[in-house]
Amino acid sequence: MSIPAVSPPPESVATAIRGMATALAPRLVEIRRHIHGFPELSGQEWQTSAYVAGVLSSCGLVVREAVGKTGVLADLGTADTPLLAVRADLDALPIQEMTDWEYRSRIPGVMHACGHDVHTTVALGTAMVLAALEFPLPGRVRFIFQPAEETAQGARWMIADGALAEVVAILGLHVWPLLPGGTIGIRYGALTAAADELDLTILGESGHGARPHEAIDAVWIAAQVINHLQQAISRTQNPLRPVVLTIGKIQGGRAPNVIADQVRLFGTVRSLHPETRAQLPQWIENIVKHTCATYQARYTLDYKTGVPGVHNDPELTQLVEQAARAVWGNERVQILTEPSLGAEDFALYCEQVPGTMFRLGTGIAGQPYYSLHHPKFMVDETAILTGVVTMAQSVWNFWQQNMAQSS
Repeated sequence: MSIPAVSPPPESVATAIRGMATALAPRLVEIRRHIHGFPELSGQEWQTSAYVAGVLSSCGLVVREAVGKTGVLADLGTADTPLLAVRADLDALPIQEMTDWEYRSRIPGVMHACGHDVHTTVALGTAMVLAALEFPLPGRVRFIFQPAEETAQGARWMIADGALAEVVAILGLHVWPLLPGGTIGIRYGALTAAADELDLTILGESGHGARPHEAIDAVWIAAQVINHLQQAISRTQNPLRPVVLTIGKIQGGRAPNVIADQVRLFGTVRSLHPETRAQLPQWIENIVKHTCATYQARYTLDYKTGVPGVHNDPELTQLVEQAARAVWGNERVQILTEPSLGAEDFALYCEQVPGTMFRLGTGIAGQPYYSLHHPKFMVDETAILTGVVTMAQSVWNFWQQNMAQSS
């Protein structure tokens, strides 16, 4: 491939990126607040994607809409190179916002409580900065705006629709309220956990609430199953290889005075190590099987394999770390020593090409801490500038390194 042989001094590029991003910061806050005010659920991001496409088109990028159902792709650069991808997610959560910000969600029961509005804004800001640089970008970049991250479907849709065509590496970010606003968190190795789902139905026999001995109580047996699963984790799973099993939804019963004949349990199973993950379906079924057999109940179990864990590529992670330290100094960069047991379908891209995701600190000094997915979740908007400069500098450095290696 043909790559320009002459590159501007790194200091000039860094100064230009930071200066342009700083000038754009008020506009970026406006963009984030607009997206935050009009959130859309997974697979329904039509207005958000149209808004994103409009911003990208105004910057001169080649834009494709309706990719992966409601996703957007935008390519930047004319150099004869493969593509480096920058990924952001578009969807919000079915949560009623409980903040008093003037730009709070205007959509009842829907909220950007996981920072995807910030992710989208950072990716847009990165595109805006790189498109306006006076220096020609020494490579090509594809911006992937993905739907349905919260349901772990969007990355699959985008990949199936060709989002990774010609892509050789991918970068992403995720807000992190545990870090002070404007801090960059770098994690080598495992960043997030694999997340699977289970759909379990306990089948008993109905009866009168006054005569439980003549029935098989599915509610009581379901409680035993939950207890046995949680207790067994601490005694049969390696404590150095964590497993988190959460039953988040229970359905069952017909009336207060009727013994329930079936109860349906829905949950998630999270793990960090592939070997542990591989044996979890059979481990869970064994516990369910023996518990139900003890009390003469039956069961059906549907264990659904979800997304794998994100394992950051070491070279790309070092690239982002070096870019962040160069533009913000060592005091604004933290090496994260622990992974998260949260899940991210960014992992599906990383199965196809090398990738890395960094944490963007969004904690607000002097304000209460609210976790991701909390109805009072909020972010330090000054972190948007930090994210844009870090991402834009990482993109530039990626191609600068490739140019050096090919010369």
